[in-house]
Amino acid sequence: MTTLSDIGAADGAVVATEHIRAALLAGTFVFEDGSVQTFEPSGATTYVDRGRPTAGNWYIGSDGRFCSFWPPDFRACYDLYWIVVEDEVVGIRFVGDNRGSGFVGRYRK
Repeated sequence: MTTLSDIGAADGAVVATEHIRAALLAGTFVFEDGSVQTFEPSGATTYVDRGRPTAGNWYIGSDGRFCSFWPPDFRACYDLYWIVVEDEVVGIRFVGDNRGSGFVGRYRK
């Protein structure tokens, strides 16, 4: 299995399609608003906001981008960018189709 230290990620660089799975499964993400999200190898994901969990699914779309589906009908795809501090991958920036939309997830320590 590829570890994040093997990838050679640079701050602000696009997470290549072949590294998306490793990036998502590397740990629990904590977002700027305090919500958290975990990704499972099965494609399941759980987002917890203020103690309230929401279950969804994640996948890599046909265009090689990270996508998520939240029942009953919300689907979105994102470009992912590495966040690297002092040669350590500390998180990912998720940028949606509307370039103004997005969020920052840092790995929980």
